[in-house]
Amino acid sequence: MHKEINNAVRVLKEGGLILYPTDTVWGIGCDATNPDAVKKIYELKEREDSKALICLVADDRMLTKYVKTVPNVAFNIIEVSESPTTIIYDGAQNLAPNLIAEDGTIAIRVPDDDFCFQLLRRFNGAIVSTSANISGQPTPKSFKEIASPILKGVDYVVNLHQEKTCAKPSSIIKLKNNGEVKIIRQ
Repeated sequence: MHKEINNAVRVLKEGGLILYPTDTVWGIGCDATNPDAVKKIYELKEREDSKALICLVADDRMLTKYVKTVPNVAFNIIEVSESPTTIIYDGAQNLAPNLIAEDGTIAIRVPDDDFCFQLLRRFNGAIVSTSANISGQPTPKSFKEIASPILKGVDYVVNLHQEKTCAKPSSIIKLKNNGEVKIIRQ
């Protein structure tokens, strides 16, 4: 795992795209602060750049680097969630402008996965995580279902957990600073 993390971090720091296993599905990732890298993901997925992407952070400390004010309830949700949960926060900051939604929000997940945690810690920053498919196509449930254009379009494929079958994408909750909670995807 150490070698795979080193290779992935090198590619991320060079502005490249990685294909990597997450706590949910295989993801296409890049440095969440690099607008050119984020643009490459939109192009590879053939996705409108008005559709927001999710990013991953290692822990609460890293979360507060990218969100101006994290509502206290968010820490509780992260701690008690039994399945992967992405939270959409108001007041995104320190991220690539083309990653932040028009309303200033950002979708972030703290993954419960050893590889992702180690990768995020070693990279020391947020990493984009979007499903490894062309926009509008089904989300691949395993590595072998990932389409050739995606495999060829990334700069590095992490050679771990390629036999793993993924259950489903994360739940998504929108959490407003005023305490309002809205379930986007269960």
